[in-house]
Amino acid sequence: MTTDPRYIPRMSADNIQDILKLSVAERIEIVEAIWDSIAASPERLPVTEAQKRELDRRLAQHRANPEAGRTWEEIRDSLDENL
Repeated sequence: MTTDPRYIPRMSADNIQDILKLSVAERIEIVEAIWDSIAASPERLPVTEAQKRELDRRLAQHRANPEAGRTWEEIRDSLDENL
């Protein structure tokens, strides 16, 4: 086994060409299924110390000034206005 992040296990490498022959819509469905399987167990995702510090910083910033943020609806609406 290699530590190269680009390494694809043999079993996957044999199937990758078949996957690439699928339509874009079908490949998106596969990606969504993979993502859903990852999201189902978020506790298994590694979080680096740098990411933890950043999350702590953002949480402290929010707690210090909770009114400074915007809701998702406000952000989405501003994006819609700029398109």
